[in-house]
Amino acid sequence: MDVRGRTVIVVGLGRSGVAAARLLIERGARVIANDGAPRERLSAAAASLEAEGAVLAAGGHDPALFEGADLVVVSPGVPSFPALCAVERAGREVIGELELASRFVTAPIALVGGTNGKSTTTALTGAMLAAAGLRAFVGGNFGTPLAEVVREPWDVLVLEISSFQAERVPTLRARAHALLNITDDHLDRYPSFAAYADAKGNPFARMTPDDVAVVPFGDELVARQAARGRARVVTFSASDARADVAVTGGAIVDRVTGARYPLDRVRLTGAHNLANACASVALAAALGAPAAAIAEALARFEGLAHRTALVAEIEGVRYYDDSKGTNVGASVAALSGLREAKAVLIAGGRDKLGDYAPLVAALRERGRALVVLGEAAERIAAAASGALPIARARSMDEAVRAARSLARPGDAVLLSPACSSFDMFRDYKDRGDAFVRAIREIEQAAGEVAS
Repeated sequence: MDVRGRTVIVVGLGRSGVAAARLLIERGARVIANDGAPRERLSAAAASLEAEGAVLAAGGHDPALFEGADLVVVSPGVPSFPALCAVERAGREVIGELELASRFVTAPIALVGGTNGKSTTTALTGAMLAAAGLRAFVGGNFGTPLAEVVREPWDVLVLEISSFQAERVPTLRARAHALLNITDDHLDRYPSFAAYADAKGNPFARMTPDDVAVVPFGDELVARQAARGRARVVTFSASDARADVAVTGGAIVDRVTGARYPLDRVRLTGAHNLANACASVALAAALGAPAAAIAEALARFEGLAHRTALVAEIEGVRYYDDSKGTNVGASVAALSGLREAKAVLIAGGRDKLGDYAPLVAALRERGRALVVLGEAAERIAAAASGALPIARARSMDEAVRAARSLARPGDAVLLSPACSSFDMFRDYKDRGDAFVRAIREIEQAAGEVAS
């Protein structure tokens, strides 16, 4: 892609936007770096773009700014706005950071999408390919933006892709693409669930018979999205032995390659994580990883922080951090996948306007009690009214103390909020860290009492 001398506006100056702007400056474009936030609220990295050669336009999206643009690159967190729509109506190209970066790489691309499980599957697939001796980049929506690393000689690129990133990918083609699931999420951004699902499925449209679509067995919604392209379909399942890659007979069995991976050598636990592992096996095998490398990664990979991670066991109760459970489907999977029969769930945050009925159904079966906090607290409490005991908390410390008082020996306390974190915390990591700190205080106090 030749951008020399072209005027390119980069909208949204978070990490991916800054990376896109720097890539464009380096390649000779005239870059206008635009953000809706005022200049004083921009990060140091965003502010530094001016010294690096960009024009910095902060504090709004002036329509006049966009009139002379040859290309607009939109960061994934930026919703549409009138000036952007006008550019698209005029026939000028509007793309995302992932699409931009993909035009500067030649290595094969593996995409991992879905409402839940993306990060674990992305990281595990990357570990499998690295174990095979490949120089594998792992990033995208998970970790480092692709635009930061296009200069390096990768053998393969494993990219987590969100629905926002998949909105504007007109030429992005994946050698392999796993769409793990589609459940309610981001309905505060999309006009309908169908629009959200279509965004998730966009990358399939450019796939060819030489490519592989990895989809959950029996999931008609995901299958319809995969059918938008011409990729060869490989199915996976942790519960149905008919899938191409399935958990059966005490092992993950890959019928495509004939490989078998005993579960007693797989570090990940929980049905949802075994499904993620099956998807990773299918992806890595499609990209040429041998069975020995896949087995090695399965035996070593322990999972990611803030994703149903065991924090501590105190007085017979295990505390799990699933702060990355930012939608109802993720929280249902985390709750249902626990080895404990009953759990006290801590939920709440910024509401994404999804349906809490599936979470309430899971709580009826597995919940000891529910602790709610944040902006969505009352909506969640109303949905779960009458199903189980409910406590309200004004802080994470208060929520953990309430959960401790409600739990019984042998139970779990699970933070899986079913909401985003931005009402009370910087991000899901900050929320999870607050949960862990509260547990450490309880752990210390319990130790002092015991001594």
